Amino acid sequence: MGIRIDSGNGAATEVQETNRVRTTGAKKEQRIPRWGIVLFVILAAFVVARTLQRGIETKKSTQPPVRPVLVAKVISRDVPLYLDEIGTCAAYETVQVQAQVMGKILQRHFQDGADVKKGDLLFTIDPAPFQAAFDQAKAQAALDQVTLKRQWDLRSKGVNAPQDYDTAVANAQKSQAAAEAAQVNLDYCSIKSPINGRIGLRDVDIGNLVGPTSPALVTIQGLDPIYTDFTVAETDLALVRKYLGGSNVKVQTWSPDAKIPSRTGDLYFIDNAVQPGSGTVKARAVTPNPDRALWPSEFVRVRFILDMIKAARLVPSQAVQISQSGPFVFVMKPDNTVDLRPVKPGQRQDGDLMVVESGLEPDETVVVTGQLALAPGAKVDPKPYAPNSPANQDGAPKSTM
Repeated sequence: MGIRIDSGNGAATEVQETNRVRTTGAKKEQRIPRWGIVLFVILAAFVVARTLQRGIETKKSTQPPVRPVLVAKVISRDVPLYLDEIGTCAAYETVQVQAQVMGKILQRHFQDGADVKKGDLLFTIDPAPFQAAFDQAKAQAALDQVTLKRQWDLRSKGVNAPQDYDTAVANAQKSQAAAEAAQVNLDYCSIKSPINGRIGLRDVDIGNLVGPTSPALVTIQGLDPIYTDFTVAETDLALVRKYLGGSNVKVQTWSPDAKIPSRTGDLYFIDNAVQPGSGTVKARAVTPNPDRALWPSEFVRVRFILDMIKAARLVPSQAVQISQSGPFVFVMKPDNTVDLRPVKPGQRQDGDLMVVESGLEPDETVVVTGQLALAPGAKVDPKPYAPNSPANQDGAPKSTM
């Protein structure tokens, strides 16, 4: 198709509408199909979703992981305020048995190292000469009593002099005293234990001649109760004096290997001066020892209890950490995040517990192990702390992953 143009002289020119056709064709080429639009929307949605997913993953990767830790509750109970010392035991009584009359030992009635009671027979000295002396004194006393009676009868009749009666009285009293002295010497021939205790190794055998000037025959030591001797450093003396005389002052004694139960005694003596050179003060306690487990001169562990701390707050000692700012613990919140709490630690107690004087309240939960990986606000995966469990041997919790 074209456009016919008349020039006026009878001629005509036909012009083709190429421009129009081309314009229409161009418009048809620029139109976007519907399926392309749908595809574009799908691709755009995919890109947006992928971008959001990468953002979430990036955010997750920047968050710290949940840390496994072991936790324990703050407990409250009465605990002692104490000083731990090293001491020795000493016999409560020590007796060196000696002969009180001169004579030959005829018999021994004990086994070396045996336990003896007060009044048990230990040695017998030959009693023959002392028996004879006693019999003689007894006979003389009987004669003098007869003479005294005769003089009394004559005195009542008034036929004797007063001097004769007085002499008879004096002789009767003298002979009676001699008989009693002879009886004492005869009794000394039987040497008996003066105390309850444990006998040592004898120093004489049968047949030896012994007397008052001879060395001791044997030594007996009383072991129940027993003395616990220890010392207190002069730097602790002010603290000791603060509680001295209180009802809670006690002394606990253990054997060095702790194989026997501890026993609690009473403070018996504390010296009135500091020992020159050592800077310590001597102290002594009386300790029950019914099983004879403690021995004289044995080294023992001593806990000098000064007072009882009422309702003390206790945590496992591992929970208390040290930083440049001082001691602290990690306290777990209800949402399983932790908070750093400064504390004032006190004495360690039995069972690996430590007193916390300030900074914690009863029933709060503290982190016991795993603190190196924590910071305030960190989230944790708590597990209960069990002392001496395998999970605590390396000081860190075992991962459950």
